[in-house]
Amino acid sequence: MSKLSIFSKGFFKENAVFTLLLGLCPTLGTTTSAINGLAMGLATTFVLVMSNIVVSLVKNLIPDKVRIPSFIVIIATFVTLVELLMQAFVPDLFEVLGLFIPLIVVNCIILGRAEAFASKNTVGDSALDGLGMGLGFAMALTILGGVREILGSGSLFGIHYMQGDGMLVFVLSPGAFLVLGYLIAFINRLKKA
Repeated sequence: MSKLSIFSKGFFKENAVFTLLLGLCPTLGTTTSAINGLAMGLATTFVLVMSNIVVSLVKNLIPDKVRIPSFIVIIATFVTLVELLMQAFVPDLFEVLGLFIPLIVVNCIILGRAEAFASKNTVGDSALDGLGMGLGFAMALTILGGVREILGSGSLFGIHYMQGDGMLVFVLSPGAFLVLGYLIAFINRLKKA
């Protein structure tokens, strides 16, 4: 598999949100705005890249009986690092994302990539896979958050472009399901064309 295909599969072919329907808890919970989606996506990307690198480095040292718990400890270490850095440098954003940052530990995208890819491939390929899958996840969350923000509050990245308020339903939980459903349908339509 070429380096480009390892990197690019996370954007369209194996996008966690739009194709595999993985990681929907943070997808639906944090995407009330484009900036929230982007921040959550980038935090997940960092954890995904770093955990893939470490798992690939230590894969031969971990006994099979404790492989999954070991991967979770590695992932939890990087999630804690992200959580502490966000608390220190972007506390307002950390307050908004709140509970969803520690939940990155149990995000099936990260553990799935550690088990399916990083534990079987080189460090370089694992880092590239983590970067591609993470940026694809960040792209999906940013698009979903952007659409919800435009329809729900009439702004994008906090910049208002229309007078008055948008439709409240798109900022609330039902709006997340509606927008995600239409985006998945749109992407599936593009794939068939």
